[in-house]
Amino acid sequence: MKIIPINLKKDFSEAIYEAVAVLKRGGVVIYPTDTVYGLGANTCNWYAVEQIFKIKKRPFSRPLPIIARNMRWVTELAFVPPKLEKILSEIWPGPTTVVLHKKEIIPAIITAKRKNVGIRIPDCALTDKLLGKFGYPITATSANISGQEATGDIKRVIEMFRNEIWKPDLILDAGVLPPSEPSTVLDLTTIRPKIVRVGPTKPEQLMKLLGI
Repeated sequence: MKIIPINLKKDFSEAIYEAVAVLKRGGVVIYPTDTVYGLGANTCNWYAVEQIFKIKKRPFSRPLPIIARNMRWVTELAFVPPKLEKILSEIWPGPTTVVLHKKEIIPAIITAKRKNVGIRIPDCALTDKLLGKFGYPITATSANISGQEATGDIKRVIEMFRNEIWKPDLILDAGVLPPSEPSTVLDLTTIRPKIVRVGPTKPEQLMKLLGI
């Protein structure tokens, strides 16, 4: 479990290169986002995703959210009607995970064999650079053991995994992130849009954008 301290206000290119190398070989990286620390692996690598479940002690019956770099990526991963694409462009980048009907490119292990997937475009320079250099979407589940609280405090994250058998390969330590809850989750696969989890983006904001 290698730890690399980074300063989000300075050049962190070397850390990005190292994180990409870990992801390319099927490893797992803890990385800062615009909400809390995330646990990332190559979404398209079954083995890598399997490690996420083991590290988090998460049941395989619970799907994992993913992050994409931009709307073009999202439309390659999920079905997005043109009208909805315009709305999502107003929601993203930002702290809202949107549940959409997935395309075949998303492995069944990510979605617990369901037809939907939770996707988000973070408002974060580091994730943008990481995804840009890596070229594939990565998992975006919070960096914690299932049942424990998601956090933006890297010391708590490190302590959570320090003595575990299954550990992430690399941690990008950006210190304590600005206070935030995990992302709001908006399900757009139902007849009427549904807020699954309330987070930084308030439900009334989303419903207004959706014209509800």
